This record gives sequence, structure tokens and C-alpha cells, in this order.
Amino acid sequence: MTNATNATVGATAGTMTTAETMTEAGTAETVTEAGMTAGTATGATAGTAASGGSRPIDVMSLYPKDMNIYGDSGNVLTVRRRLALYGYESVMHYYNQGDEWPERVDLILGGGGQDTGQKKIIDDFFMRADLIRSLADEGVPMLMICGMYQLFGEYFETVDGTRLDGIGVIGAYTVGQDVRMIGNLVERSDEFGDVIGYENHSGQTFLREGVSPLGRVEHDGRGNNGEDHTEGARVNNVIGTYMHGSLLPKNPKIADFLIRKACERRYGAFEPQVTDSARGELDRLERFAVEARRVAAARPR
Repeated sequence: MTNATNATVGATAGTMTTAETMTEAGTAETVTEAGMTAGTATGATAGTAASGGSRPIDVMSLYPKDMNIYGDSGNVLTVRRRLALYGYESVMHYYNQGDEWPERVDLILGGGGQDTGQKKIIDDFFMRADLIRSLADEGVPMLMICGMYQLFGEYFETVDGTRLDGIGVIGAYTVGQDVRMIGNLVERSDEFGDVIGYENHSGQTFLREGVSPLGRVEHDGRGNNGEDHTEGARVNNVIGTYMHGSLLPKNPKIADFLIRKACERRYGAFEPQVTDSARGELDRLERFAVEARRVAAARPR
């Protein structure tokens, strides 16, 4: 990353800019988290909690080498930083095809990717399908963006009629079209308020009856399919959405939902231990989020 890129990531995602000790496949090394991109490490990497405690939360970045476009790695950085500010220790697992699945996963984040990226991961993804479905049923919080959102559905039918199966965590199916839906997007969510992100997809996703959308959009030609004004989906603690941007830096309520659910499952309750300095940092990140949301909402693209 350039210095300018580091500054942007640090401001919007709230990443750490001081060195912290991490382990990569059992080897200790010192890195700056602002300089770490998804896919840099494989295996487990442990972040340092702001409070100095050691309440670990195991976070997985799913296929970061191939499913990580339009800034989706910022979602990982945001979760890590907010966990630390709340006094938890993030133990990172960057899982790519062929890797060993970790013994424990408390939260899973997946990003978007090109068609070539989806083809690379698909065999491994289906090999892990039963496990992922089981974790979703058990209430493990997950955030899946764009391409991974589609793969978590039932199937994707391409423009030429080819049908690609999904793993069926979300009751939804996707049909390809020639027209892309592109631009900044504001949706209304009953749980999270206004959600703001950036969509860029040609697939039209339709939710099955009884599946709740993440939110609703006002205009035609936007959201899941451009027709029914839905965007994203919510099943148990699994969220699927087309919103890149990154999503979580601009929408910390969703980040905190994922964190809260992960902590409740592991420890029985979400009990932040926030120092005065951490409180100041959380306030600063909220101001950045408000400004980023304002700018994005004012720009169609």
C-alpha cells in the first residue's frame, strides 16, 4: 500500500496504525495492521485487545485471495479493530482453498469476486458446504458480500442458461442479466436504520417467501433485482448483501451486530471493556462513518 492508501484505510476502517505482535502459522512477527491486507496470512493471527485482556474471538476471512474486491477487506479490518476497542482479542483465520479448517470459528466474513475467482474456489467451497450450513444453523454470525452472497443462495443461472448451484444457506436464487446495477445505494433497514454501500452486479437475486431482506430501496433498478425494492437477505445471524464499499466502516451498527452475536455465542453475553482512549477512538470512528455515509449518499456513483 502507498502512504495515501494506508491513511485512507486507517481513517475509514479504523485500523490500528501502531505495530502489534501477531502469529502466522505459529511464527511471531511484528506488522502494522493498516498495512495488512486480506490474504496476507494463512492460518491464525492474533490481534491485541485494547484492554490488554485475552477474551479471544476467532474470525474467519473466507477465500480472501479470490473473493475480495471493491474494498471488502475493510470489513475484516473493521471487525478486528472494533473487537480490540471492546476489549476482545481477534484470532484471525484467512481461509483459502486447500487450507485446513480451524478448530473454532466464531464469525465469518466473505467478499465479492470475479467469475474467475468463483470458479477457483467452488470445489473447495462445496467440500465445506455441510460444515458452513451447520455453523449457520448454530447461529454463527456471517457477512457475505456479492459473489459470496449469491453462492450462499440456492443457485445462479447465467445469461446463457447455465445453472450453478449454491449451498442453500439463504433461500434465494439469482438469474444473470446483461444490464449491471452500479452505484452508491441507500437502503432502509428495520434493525440497522439507513444502510449505505456500493453495488456493482448484473445478477438479479430473488428471495424465497419468508426470507427477510436486509433492507429496502426506494428506486427501481436497484438492490437485489431492480424490481421488488429488496436488498440483501437475513437468515438467522447470516447477512447477505450486494453492498461493497467497504460496508462495515460506513455501517458500524452491522459490525457491532456481528461482534455481539459472536461474543454472546462464545461467552454468553457481550460485555465490552472500553477504556477512555478506546471510547475516544470509537467516537472518532463514528464521526468518520457519518461523513463517509453523507458523501456516499450524495453521489450516485
